[in-house]
Amino acid sequence: MSGLVLPRNRFFAWGAVRGQLRSGLDHALRSPTLLTGLLIVALWLLIALLAPIIAPYSPVEQRLAERLSPPSMKHPFGTDELGRDVFSRVLYGARISLPIGFGVVILTAALGTTLGAVAGFVGGLVDEFIMRLCDAVLAFPSLILAMAITAALGPGLQNAMLAIVLVLWPEYARLMRGQVLALREMEYVTAARAVGASETRILWRHILPNTSSVVLVKASLDVGNAILLAAALSFVGLGAVPPTPEWGAMVAAARQKFFEWWIGTFPGLAILSTVIGFNFLGDGLRDLLDPRLRRLSR
Repeated sequence: MSGLVLPRNRFFAWGAVRGQLRSGLDHALRSPTLLTGLLIVALWLLIALLAPIIAPYSPVEQRLAERLSPPSMKHPFGTDELGRDVFSRVLYGARISLPIGFGVVILTAALGTTLGAVAGFVGGLVDEFIMRLCDAVLAFPSLILAMAITAALGPGLQNAMLAIVLVLWPEYARLMRGQVLALREMEYVTAARAVGASETRILWRHILPNTSSVVLVKASLDVGNAILLAAALSFVGLGAVPPTPEWGAMVAAARQKFFEWWIGTFPGLAILSTVIGFNFLGDGLRDLLDPRLRRLSR
């Protein structure tokens, strides 16, 4: 008889997991915010992947005879001051801005969550040092500090990404520290200590997995913020170096061409739609992963 218990428990456990997945999928399908965010993000990811196929021209190809041409059938988004096709440059810009957003968030989350987890779990002088370091970084406006770091390192997308990581990591550290402080007093952590689990095992196997949903929501929201910060640095000349088809640099190039509105409008709309898409995605994931919000929405 005892041999039948284990399969039965596994069956019910798998049934519970399937029930949770089905409930989450049903909620996602009923959430217009999440679906809209997924659609926008998926569309831009597809554009970034297929840009060499979709774009009618090279993003750096100059046609001086067609410079400053307004939108037309030949050039849907017009051309810039060097005769480059704005439509092609916007498409190729997705291949730059999206990897910047994802790369920055991955590095920032890895650094911030690690330091925040250590601060919350170890406590004492380690916690005090990391939190005071966070306070020092957060004392400056994000864009101003990122500009100062990039100016010190030199213009370029890699330096801009590093500057954004150094600016945003304290947000993840504070978030993770608060989660760890709340979870380390839970009963299952006490039980793990009682059976002899090491502190490292408790942190990595029992505490950090229960913070993943919060970090995931924060990261999905910050992809848009990272893209916006990178575009801002390129706008002031500290990010992408010409002729790189980066959206912020394209908007900056349109500052002196007020009447040629198409040069800056379409890259600006690309930034706007991408940031809105990731914000919608983050809000939808928050509603999906928070059981309390899901119950309230029913």
